[in-house]
Amino acid sequence: MEKTAFVFAGGGSLGAIEAGMLRELIASGLRPDFLVGASAGAINCVFFGFQPHAAGAMRLEFLWRGIRRQQIMPWSFLALLGAARGTHLVNPARLRSLLYEHFGNRPLEDTDLPVHVVATEMSTGNEIVISSGSAVEAVLASTAIPGVFPPVSLAGNLLIDGGVANNTPISTAIRLGATRVIVLATGFSCADRRQPKGALEHAMSALNLLVARQLVSDLERWAAHAEIAVVAPLCPLDVSPYDYSQCGLLIDRAAAETRRWLDTGGLDNHGIPGALRPHSHAEE
Repeated sequence: MEKTAFVFAGGGSLGAIEAGMLRELIASGLRPDFLVGASAGAINCVFFGFQPHAAGAMRLEFLWRGIRRQQIMPWSFLALLGAARGTHLVNPARLRSLLYEHFGNRPLEDTDLPVHVVATEMSTGNEIVISSGSAVEAVLASTAIPGVFPPVSLAGNLLIDGGVANNTPISTAIRLGATRVIVLATGFSCADRRQPKGALEHAMSALNLLVARQLVSDLERWAAHAEIAVVAPLCPLDVSPYDYSQCGLLIDRAAAETRRWLDTGGLDNHGIPGALRPHSHAEE
């Protein structure tokens, strides 16, 4: 019996891309059997799990269009100074409030579609899959970027960002029984589009390369275990995962690209998109 999973990758503000993809996937008639998400992807999969229909996808889009960095990462010069004496930059209170506004006290067991949230056990680096309990706490754990947010204590584990262990949890979906996997990737900055500026962009550029290589490796490794289709990643992409001012544009681009991908038989293409391989835009 075929079981379809939507897999939502991590990527900070680039999670907005997945909202555009999701709108068009649902509009095309696709209906997943369950959802798996890590980091920013956890926000998307839990939100959609509670509202797994076209209206829910639209509400998720509205959420991303309205998000501002101060709602997620309200850091300041004083916070940076304080971080030298502490373990993290940002108090998660605002993110918790935003999540509570949408999820309330509901547990993951109450979602209309089964949802599995990926986090990382801090001391071992092992992947932890959360399928029950507080939706808010599960997402806080999965989005606890090391050094930015504090780790989350949950069920006896101290948890950090799911992207550390498995940023695009294809393997998790297959272990949970998926025979078909639709991957909603957040996209990766092209290596030579422009040189990174500043320490944070250099760090994010390095992380981008690591995540892209891991995704390609996972696609090659798990291709024989399930039908895997990667929704066309945005390329070129030159938006920082910490820049929330571009979410609306990212959604619009992703929706248009996903429509084109669907119309040209993308669901039947199980190869690795060229945008995930090293490539150049030098002549553009």
